[in-house]
Amino acid sequence: MVQVLGGGRVIIRVSNYERSQRFYTGLFAFLGFEPIGDFSDMTGWRNGRTAFWIAACDPSTQTKRHRSDDVGIHHYALELGSRSDVDELEAFLKAHDVDIVDPAGAYYEDYYAVYFVDPDGIKLECMTFGPRYLHGARAKKAD
Repeated sequence: MVQVLGGGRVIIRVSNYERSQRFYTGLFAFLGFEPIGDFSDMTGWRNGRTAFWIAACDPSTQTKRHRSDDVGIHHYALELGSRSDVDELEAFLKAHDVDIVDPAGAYYEDYYAVYFVDPDGIKLECMTFGPRYLHGARAKKAD
């Protein structure tokens, strides 16, 4: 059977490349990602398991803010190691005036997350599974 080993990459289009590059550079540095490419209209970061890229959008669409009910991505989630990691990220987001749409908390049984948006309104999530989940990126002890 074919097995997926991880997420290769996601690439999103952004309306203001420089603004988004600053946002994602700070966020991904905090999350332990390293830059993997910095071109005039495209930048990427990776942590060894997945990669995330931004690219400039067509200038004619720059005034349109992303809406989660549009065609396309609803949100992108990254799994963190623990609830305390999610809480530390939330503190980082608050310190950098990032728009948090749903604060750190238990959203499902044994599932803890914070939801926020990038400068274009693209929803991002950082979450962790509790010990009752048999899936997830790692096996870990409970917080």
